[in-house]
Amino acid sequence: MTSTTLAPAPTRRHILLVFAGLMVTMLLSSLDQTIFSTALPTIVGELNGVDHMLWVTTAYILASTIMLPVYGKLGDLIGRKGLFIAAIAIFILGSIVGGLAPDMAWLITGRAIQGLGGGGLMILSQAIIADVVPARERGKYMGIMGGVFALSSVAGPLLGGWFTESIGWRWAFWMNIPLGILAIISAVAFLKLPKNSTARPTLDVAGMLLIALASTALVLVTTWGGTTYDWDSAVIIALIITAIVSAVAFVMVERRAAEPIMPMHLFRDRNFNLTTVAGLITGIAMFGAMAYLPTYLQMVTGANATEAGFLMIPMMAALLISSIGSGQLVSRTGRYKWLPITGTVLVAVALLLLSTMTAGMAVWIICAYLAVMGLGLGMSMQILILIVQNSFPLAEVGTATASNNYFRQIGASIGSAVVGSLFVARLHDLFAERMPAAAGGAVGGAGENSLTPAVVKGLPTEIKDIVIGSYNDALTPVFLYMVPLVIIAVILLFFVVEKPLATTLDRGVPAETPAEDLVGVTSAHTGSISVQPGTGERPAPESRA
Repeated sequence: MTSTTLAPAPTRRHILLVFAGLMVTMLLSSLDQTIFSTALPTIVGELNGVDHMLWVTTAYILASTIMLPVYGKLGDLIGRKGLFIAAIAIFILGSIVGGLAPDMAWLITGRAIQGLGGGGLMILSQAIIADVVPARERGKYMGIMGGVFALSSVAGPLLGGWFTESIGWRWAFWMNIPLGILAIISAVAFLKLPKNSTARPTLDVAGMLLIALASTALVLVTTWGGTTYDWDSAVIIALIITAIVSAVAFVMVERRAAEPIMPMHLFRDRNFNLTTVAGLITGIAMFGAMAYLPTYLQMVTGANATEAGFLMIPMMAALLISSIGSGQLVSRTGRYKWLPITGTVLVAVALLLLSTMTAGMAVWIICAYLAVMGLGLGMSMQILILIVQNSFPLAEVGTATASNNYFRQIGASIGSAVVGSLFVARLHDLFAERMPAAAGGAVGGAGENSLTPAVVKGLPTEIKDIVIGSYNDALTPVFLYMVPLVIIAVILLFFVVEKPLATTLDRGVPAETPAEDLVGVTSAHTGSISVQPGTGERPAPESRA
């Protein structure tokens, strides 16, 4: 048994002050993923950039996805406090560039800079809470973090619409500056984290470049495929080849790197693999459903953009309640395996229910289906991250958390792309099959491409019914297609090993030591650490020189 002296465990007051600062930064990051959805039409109109509208969102997603593993690894190597403050500062800089943007090029540049910082806000917040709160108590805090995401998913579009219609869309950028400064002050004043002892860490530059290349190619495939370019076009095929080749090269580099950005030994942990695949599938289902449900609600129910946002509230309210509630349950009981299993089952049930929607269905029934989806997501998303963090020592918690979130983000991109491609292709076929030849002029002469909710409301009843029915029949089968995929996630989660949640902070385990081989026990009174053999299935590691 070895012993190491540490500073006393953080007090509850200190933890709450740190947590408040983390909530502000998480709100910044999550709001920025949704706030421009309702403001984009006005923005591109003012800046004359309709052709580049997609890049306002893509630039942020791409930059933040690339930076996820980078922030995770650097946080483990050099410490998280300075990196956290730097990420907030970069995010503020991007907000200034976007707020002052005179044209689309500068707007997209600002969004990309925001993404470079935003990629660290969520990941570092999740890792920092692991630095100050033991896994057994962490559930209730991570549940609230999931609630912040739920809140921003509704508040973002509503705020974007309000800014656009009142004080101006640039306030979607300006509001980040005071909040970001507040977060930096909070981090400087209250964030007391253990300092990393690595004087000159070895950076995995080759790994960073390769994962950036693979991520860029994959995000562009999911963004452009089936929309800007046909799936069998030379551009999409070249991007797919680039993604595969760079991913294979990345794995080869990581196997030899001194400090790999995504260590291959993570994938030797059963719980990491199972929760990462389940998280990827959850990302596909969640973002695949959320990407087109607002459009569906506008077209089929006749709601405007703001009303469609309000109709998503039942889903997000249920997500908020179940996320906070499940976190409290985990902290009180120490049991967690059943939660993501039950939650993922509810997601499958919700997708099955959504596949039965009809054009004449009462709006409250659709909202009830969405609430079931929210309940399921709230019971699973943050708990999956907790399982990952509980599988590795604090020296690797940032890397493990970032790797898990990276694949979930990839799942989100894939889900949005696949659902969009299937929906658009099916809608085109249904229009060609059902729309009378003489109706072309009534819908603007461009078929489904020219339809907006306002246009649909003004169509003759016969044609309007065809349009609404086609939208319904194009989207609802896609939900059914995702059910078997989610069932696979349910099956995988049954094989998760429910390891006891650590009741103390383990800071004495080297980064290269597998988490299940050692369990650190910290004394809250003396600040010492005693390292004892764990309960993992593998034998204790051999002593190293």
